Order: sequence, then structure tokens, then C-alpha cells
Amino acid sequence: MRGLPRMRKKGLFAHTVRATKSNSGWSEHPEGESLRYTAMVALGLSKLDETAQRQVLDGNTAVDLARTAEARAEATDDPGAIALAAWAAAEAGHFHASRLFRKLSALLASQSSIATVNCAWALIAALAGRPFGDTRELATFAASRLLGGQAASGLFPHVLSASINGRLRAHIGCFADQVYPIQALSRLHSAHGHPVAIAAAEACAARICSLQGSAGQWWWHYDSRDGSVVEGYPVYSVHQHAMAPMALLDLWEAGGTDHWRALVSGLGWLDRHPEVLAPLVAHDKNVIWRKVARREPNKAVRAISAFTTALKPGMHLPWLDAVFPPSQVDYECRPYELGWLLYAWLSGERAVSRAPGEGDGNA
Repeated sequence: MRGLPRMRKKGLFAHTVRATKSNSGWSEHPEGESLRYTAMVALGLSKLDETAQRQVLDGNTAVDLARTAEARAEATDDPGAIALAAWAAAEAGHFHASRLFRKLSALLASQSSIATVNCAWALIAALAGRPFGDTRELATFAASRLLGGQAASGLFPHVLSASINGRLRAHIGCFADQVYPIQALSRLHSAHGHPVAIAAAEACAARICSLQGSAGQWWWHYDSRDGSVVEGYPVYSVHQHAMAPMALLDLWEAGGTDHWRALVSGLGWLDRHPEVLAPLVAHDKNVIWRKVARREPNKAVRAISAFTTALKPGMHLPWLDAVFPPSQVDYECRPYELGWLLYAWLSGERAVSRAPGEGDGNA
């Protein structure tokens, strides 16, 4: 709540707040603006009481922010931003963004290949919009594309319906490509009692939890073909404190498996990260620094790993970790990271103080 006000810019939220060094020392400044992040913040702030919302938004509320996002989304052709704005309109603003849903449906229907994250957001938006208007057709379309794109490993590629053959990175899915489908399919089951959706969410969640690092790291790039890790770094703080909890707790609330141990381990990495000594949670600056990354030129390790695993699943060059160690902190923080932090822990049943398994030795 203290970090978000400094991230606002002209009604929207900034793209990032970056630490820079000057003659007077280090300071943080907002850069750019992001419609996607604005919608995410609206969703997070909607979980606070109205007084707290007005403190963050200089007198406005999450409903006002959702309406701002809706208006801006009408002028974009970015399906991800449109889906998020429609989701925020329904869940944070309590109204039906009918024009956005029509636009989103048309955009997705016209695409032979759909970004996995955009498809998941479209499904979540359609489910959130049900009380305010008819979104069944979009929900059915998005669910079909998600379920049809899941690999036998349980993981999702970055793009749905992309051909594996002839594309260097077609086998790769990032962490976001796993957690948002888990969240969307869990919500589909909660809404409609969809056994195929909950089974798909369970399979994906089980796989990413089995691959979690020994210090609780949620890794970055996966091979959807065999369910292995392509490249672990960067490790993003938002994955640890918000995105994994948001998805896995939705799964639990839908009647799925309790992955509380993995969540606790992931949170622990924020304080006990073996890669670097520098703290990631900066209480004095009201930010959580964005990630721990390798010291590498032009994302070299990710490119090399994409190439070697495209040639042969699981093929890694053993010297990469020694040559390009994960020893660099990215000193920036994006508004959605704090928005999702609020949303992850203040939504639904998760707002209670008792963790699943607490009292029986499993928490």
C-alpha cells in the first residue's frame, strides 16, 4: 500500500519504478505507463476496504481505476490488456464491459495462434463477467483453446496451437504460461464443475511444484514436451510472493491439491536466496526488487538453452552456470507485482488466518 502511490502516472500506473544513481545517491523513478498493470492494480486494490483504496489512489477507488482501464482498453488491440481490463471491470468495478468482451472475442477468433497468457486471462475475464452479462461463448472458446494446448507433460507452451516443428522456441513455456492457466481452469471448475479443467490444472500444478528449486525458486522457462526446466533464471520475486500463491490457492479453493509446502518454500526464497547476499524486500523503499538474474550478454543462456533443448529435450551445456552465474539483482519494481501481492493473499478463502493443514504437522 505504501509502494503503489509513487507508481501512478496521469491516471494509469507506470510500467516500472527503477532505481537510478545520481550525484546525490540512489533514487527511484517511475517510467512509462502500462494499461495491463493498471488493470492488475485495480484488481489488487479491490480487495482492500474503500478507505485504504482512496489512500492509495489519492481519493479514488478501485472502481474508478477499473473504469479508467476500461476506457483506455477500448483504444487498444492488445488482447491481453483488453482481457485484463474486462476482468477488472467485472471483479473490481462490478460492471459489464460489453464493448471490451465483443472486441476480445473478435480478436481471439481471428488468430490462428493465441498467447497462452492472453487466453487464460480471457477465460478468467469471461467467468468474472458472468453475473453482469452473457460471456458463455468467450468462456467456451478460451477453455477449449487452453485445454487443447496443454502438453502431455501437464505444461503449457508459450503460444497455443503453435507447431513444434520448425520453430526454435515453440516447445518453451514460461512460468506465467503455467500459473495463469492453473488459475483460469481452477475457476472454470469452481464455476461449472468441470472435471477436465480441474484435472488439467492439477497436472500443471503438480509438474511445476515437482520442479521447484531447492531454495523454493519458481523457475522461468520450461519444456512443455517432457516437462523439464529449460532455463531457471531469472527468478522473479513476483512469482514467489504473488503469482504462484494466486494460482495454487485458486486450485486449492476449487477443491484441488493443497500445495502449501511449495508456497511457503517459495516465499522463503525472498529472504533466504542463495544466489545473492543483497536483500530483495526493501522495507525502507516500499518495493520488492524484481528479480535475480544471470550476468550474461543479451539473454545468452536463454538463447543457448532454447537451441540445445530444441535439438534434444533436456540437453544442457554443463559449463553455463559457471560462466554465467545468477548473481545480479534487477533494481526495479513494477506496479502489478504489488497489485498481485494484494490480490493473491486477500481474495476468497485465502484471507483467513489458518493455512491448509495447520495443526496437523503439514503446514
